[in-house]
Amino acid sequence: MGAGIMNPLMIDIPPGGIAMPNLLSRYAECTIWLARYMERIENLARLIDVTETFVRARSTSTGWLSIVQINADDERFFERHAVASEENVVGFYVIDRENPNSIVSIAHAARENARSLRPLISTEMWMHLNMFTNAISALGPTDIRPSNLSALCARLKQDCQTHHGITEGTFYRDQAWLFYLIGRNLERADQITRLIDIKYHTLLPSVAGVGSEVDIGQWAAVLRSAAAYHAYRRTVPGDMTPAHVVGFLLKNDGFPRSLSTSLRQLHWAVGHLRTDYGLKNGYAAAERIEELRATLAEQTVEDIILRGLHEFLDWVQRELHLVQGEIARAFWPPAMPAAAAPPDPDPGLSQEQSQS
Repeated sequence: MGAGIMNPLMIDIPPGGIAMPNLLSRYAECTIWLARYMERIENLARLIDVTETFVRARSTSTGWLSIVQINADDERFFERHAVASEENVVGFYVIDRENPNSIVSIAHAARENARSLRPLISTEMWMHLNMFTNAISALGPTDIRPSNLSALCARLKQDCQTHHGITEGTFYRDQAWLFYLIGRNLERADQITRLIDIKYHTLLPSVAGVGSEVDIGQWAAVLRSAAAYHAYRRTVPGDMTPAHVVGFLLKNDGFPRSLSTSLRQLHWAVGHLRTDYGLKNGYAAAERIEELRATLAEQTVEDIILRGLHEFLDWVQRELHLVQGEIARAFWPPAMPAAAAPPDPDPGLSQEQSQS
């Protein structure tokens, strides 16, 4: 997006009638991607950490392939690696600068979006993102050795949570904040459906294994990958079964990363852009989110599994991609002359390529 390009639908009278400058449409776009990138780094660090723990405890290496599958990176990964071993997968997703979905690449993209948002974000946000990105850029092969991996993932998760806390405490509550919420909840909804889709079919045990220690450990690992284990144990009585776990991650309204909660908060943010700021072009996105919420609410988890869990989750992911596209068309120009566009911060990492 070019500097100064402004969506003409963005008005400058927020709630309370206090006049404020229009939000540049490029700021709206960068805010969404900043939120998505930071959420993605935390999710990826948690997934790597849980997989390493589970694989080590169960003496199996098949868990590493699921990370490649969740991120839909099969083709890119196997062009460069013959096997999905711990060394290959961890290197690919942490320090590989040629992989646009690696943590080092995503962190760089997050900082470039934050750089564009410098007039809007607090000094605390900017300073933390700089330190965070510099620390990730300095990582090397020694830092991702098995003996160091758990500590590294813990630090990455903590740094992402610190970013969320600083943002919560310092980001001014205007249009930009609503776009940040949209990005965060789009990413959470996308990631939770990817996790369930891959893990459900990968971990479904044989009939003989149902209820065994290994079976329960596998589903506990799924919950920990979504930071949901303690919340699940608090609220779901009885045995840990695939249906219970899937139902919690899809439909529990109290868990902040569930699909249901993410869609509710996404709908709220888009709605406030339309009602409080007069951004009427968000109607198509709001309608599609309403349809997603209604479809999820009207089915039990047993219905969803019986009719085809993969098909349902695949539909949700396609709908989320369409929501992202409709938000883009509504709130920032779809194209502009090349002469007016700023250079891509990383030629191998366009936001469109890494955020499908």
